[in-house]
Amino acid sequence: MTQDVIALTPQMPDTKTLLAGLHAGGPDLLVNRAGDGSVAQLCTAAGQALVSLEAPRYVQVPGEAARLLGSDVRAESPVWWTEARATSSVEGAARLAGSVAGRLVAVHGGEVWPREAGHTDVVADLADAAADAVPLGVDLLTENAAVVIQGRPVIAATTWLTDVVRNAARTGRELQLVTPPDTRLTFPTRTLLDGLPSRWVVSDPECGYYDGLSGAVLHWHDGRFTHADSDRPRIADAFRPRPGTEGRGERQLLLSIRTVHPADEHLVLGGALEQAWRTLTGAPPAGWATSEPISAPWSPRQLTDLARTRAQQSLPTWAVAVGTPDRPAIATMRTAHTHLGVEEHITLAIGCRADQNAPVDAMPELAEALAARHNLATMIGQLRTARADLTTPAHHEPPPVPFSFTLGPDAVADRDGDDTAFAPARLGPAARPALHHTLGDGTDPAAWQLLRQINDSLSSPRQTQ
Repeated sequence: MTQDVIALTPQMPDTKTLLAGLHAGGPDLLVNRAGDGSVAQLCTAAGQALVSLEAPRYVQVPGEAARLLGSDVRAESPVWWTEARATSSVEGAARLAGSVAGRLVAVHGGEVWPREAGHTDVVADLADAAADAVPLGVDLLTENAAVVIQGRPVIAATTWLTDVVRNAARTGRELQLVTPPDTRLTFPTRTLLDGLPSRWVVSDPECGYYDGLSGAVLHWHDGRFTHADSDRPRIADAFRPRPGTEGRGERQLLLSIRTVHPADEHLVLGGALEQAWRTLTGAPPAGWATSEPISAPWSPRQLTDLARTRAQQSLPTWAVAVGTPDRPAIATMRTAHTHLGVEEHITLAIGCRADQNAPVDAMPELAEALAARHNLATMIGQLRTARADLTTPAHHEPPPVPFSFTLGPDAVADRDGDDTAFAPARLGPAARPALHHTLGDGTDPAAWQLLRQINDSLSSPRQTQ
């Protein structure tokens, strides 16, 4: 199992301190650069990577350490987050990572996570370590899969994980993330895994392996985890609904928003996301980043600059935004330059405790604002009974139910069919309206059938007299 150790310090670790940390393995280990130069690796003379140390990350967004590492973390933002990752293939590498992090904290203060991993001892006798040649952070590499074993209580979409996902896809492998049954995924991690060939494999001591999202029983076959029953997947008992969870009353409001902007030099991205955030929570996003933890304060201008730079290299931009700790909300946004213009694909999740009403009534107001000012193409609103902290556990949660569907003005003008039989609300100017459909209150699964009927009507040819 890959061991991650994090130093949370109030001051930025300087070069001298980082070098002192990297000498935790004694003088016989080498320090190499990896990736784009932002990662330092402790290696044996033979080139075996033992520990990678990512560049310190200044986390300015409140609540990020507690959100990802647990409420017992004492460090408050702003804090410098420096992550050391040990290979699982060499015994003693995890202790080396703990010493690297412990030395940073010994100089600059703060704390090591997990607390019991931190120390400042020299970890000797690793200079001659040998292991199978797999990328650092990957525990098993086969022809069909890149297997990563993690024991963290919350799996975030870190820079390291997004790199592993990207490399697995590039080499035609399926990413398989193996965790204990009490591990949860952050919303960005869940979104990331949904969009790629991947599988969340839960290792349960009582029932073996199962898929953390579907519950299907798994077994190891042909170099990867796959369904144990080929005809009809069997659901693991550990995945089935847990008694008492239905009465918590927590819910999630989910929005899928697509915008299409003209590609011009005056375009500023993030406006649709900020509008949705303000309308539904009363405040803008607190911060954004291209991976977790969320480090920088919310800035549409900086987001736009990054997307423009990546577009010049014909690359899309994937970003994450997060709200304040008192109002759980998180979003992922993928921006790409297509033949239609600059498209934003936004997925926003808002957590609602049992004593909070989901802001469903604000959807018509939001739909009209997005259509009028932010080039809305489509928007779907859904509700689900699920954790208000927006993490995904490795057991059954009811699927979301749609409660609204909006077509932006351009989409209305371009549609082939006619959905007026479903009596949508017309928003904005009569000559160029958006159409907003109310599908229910988010509790009746029959709304999926209604949504399919609307989509079918829009793809049907208009009847001419």
